[in-house]
Amino acid sequence: MKKTLFYYFIFSVITGSFIYFSSYFNVQLPRFVRHYVNDFLIIPIVLYISLQILKWSKNDQGYTLSLPIILYLCFLYSLLFEFISPKYLARYTKDFIDVILYFASGFLFYYLQNLKNER
Repeated sequence: MKKTLFYYFIFSVITGSFIYFSSYFNVQLPRFVRHYVNDFLIIPIVLYISLQILKWSKNDQGYTLSLPIILYLCFLYSLLFEFISPKYLARYTKDFIDVILYFASGFLFYYLQNLKNER
């Protein structure tokens, strides 16, 4: 198992949870953190969980997600949360920066997943 990817997953879950609960309890965080950080963190969280399920179901601990699959997931998140949801739910807003963050975090996940020579 790639330790760097696992540590990044744990960091993402803890940081994302902190931001979510801070908002829930009305703790004021900087605007950038409130509006953008969780958008950057969600793709690696979903991809890591998916990767672990696929490794288990295929019984292949060396399995990795290909770049087209990662980009496809980023595209689906962008489509759902930036184009479809804002039309029907007031909670969501269309923001092109979120789309960039989804894809940037997808590329970061791909990079971390393919790191070589880890301890």
